[in-house]
Amino acid sequence: MAFKEMNISDINENVFDMIGKKWMLITAAKSENDINTMTASWGGLGIMWGKPVAFIFIRPQRYTKEFVDFSGELTLSFYDETYRKMLSYMGSASGRDENKIEHENLTIRFDGEAPYFEEASLVLKAKKLYHQQMEADCLTETSIDTRWYPDNDWHTMYICEIEKVFVKE
Repeated sequence: MAFKEMNISDINENVFDMIGKKWMLITAAKSENDINTMTASWGGLGIMWGKPVAFIFIRPQRYTKEFVDFSGELTLSFYDETYRKMLSYMGSASGRDENKIEHENLTIRFDGEAPYFEEASLVLKAKKLYHQQMEADCLTETSIDTRWYPDNDWHTMYICEIEKVFVKE
């Protein structure tokens, strides 16, 4: 199936549902043949520095972080409910141990250096603008530290400019 490019302001889905309930894949490449992806349910969409942006968060032990750090571009892709099992798998298996993309028979496409999957229903192509390691000292709600970071594995926050939006035709 083909994708068509659309204006970001034409996205009609609730971002809380898109990310928090339906989940997304964060995907980046080191080369055309070296791609990794992971499921994420934390993040957001908004405006920063006068640009449409996505906020994503990746823990240091996630293999996909190496790919996001290496590449200037990445994609956030969203799927209908029939892909729930695939999304769950992509969040629990590591690309260090196996080719998760091949395991799930996903079809890779590229826009520039940014990989995405033909099976997605919506794809946001983004360019990294900023990243920063989160720190316990910056919390104003200290219970977050003990609940979400007992291993002190703080996320890196990325702010990425959304350059293109693709929707399945």
